[in-house]
Amino acid sequence: MSFDQTITLDNFEDLYVRFGPMVLRRCRYLLKDEEEALDCMQDVFVRIFERREKIPAACSSFFYTVATRLCLNRIRSKKIRKTTADDELLQNLADSQSSSHEEVTNISIFLDYLFNHEKEGTRNMAIMHYVDGLTLEETADQMAMSVSGVRKRLAGLRKRAAAAAAL
Repeated sequence: MSFDQTITLDNFEDLYVRFGPMVLRRCRYLLKDEEEALDCMQDVFVRIFERREKIPAACSSFFYTVATRLCLNRIRSKKIRKTTADDELLQNLADSQSSSHEEVTNISIFLDYLFNHEKEGTRNMAIMHYVDGLTLEETADQMAMSVSGVRKRLAGLRKRAAAAAAL
């Protein structure tokens, strides 16, 4: 069988063995980061696996195109997600690994104060975005909201966090 012939998606392990190296090379080239390339390669196969019923057959150019699109989406997401000072404040709170009981208590009190008047969904969004590292698009998918809705709620949270931190 020639490399460019179309094949069915029945045996997923064979597809992974056959097209995995090509997809990884493409991801490495575009992302310039080994860990991100490996993550993106996995995403390519997960996406194809999830939609296998809708895809009658595949060829190398199909995998190449999916890899390229996912990599470009990651690059765009990084550019969109440039951190602001308010983002850094929330990120520092999320990343806080302090050993001092007093610091942990102070952060806990601050977060309780911050989320006291927020919707439960806002707290979940903040955890997904700042703690779990999901992009705005991924957070929006998880919350079944639009990206602009998530962006707006997180922007409001950042403003309230900055105001509360200034107290």
